[in-house]
Amino acid sequence: QVQLVESGGGLVQPGGSLRLSCAASGSIFRLYVMGWYRQAPGKQRELVAAVTSGGSATYADSVKGRFTISGDNIKNTVYLQMNSLKPEDTAVYYCNYKSALPGSNHYWGQGTQVTVSS
Repeated sequence: QVQLVESGGGLVQPGGSLRLSCAASGSIFRLYVMGWYRQAPGKQRELVAAVTSGGSATYADSVKGRFTISGDNIKNTVYLQMNSLKPEDTAVYYCNYKSALPGSNHYWGQGTQVTVSS
């Protein structure tokens, strides 16, 4: 089992910044992918950004150039630095972990609300 604890959400004005953190604990395999997904009201959950334990990152087109994902393999923690936030970034953000082991499960955090509004 893997437990994910998220922090860092909140209310911010358009153009502002927030930093999300997600700490993983439990049965962590050294090779994994951790990422952030978001779900806005009435919409499907979508991938925002993900990073592998080797440091390779991928981003949704809508956040490229504004968001940066990074990981700390010693702390098993992933961060999402969000700059130039827009109202359309408003959503519940969920942390996700999946090991590289065949047949492994996805694990999800409880979600943290990000609201971008003036």
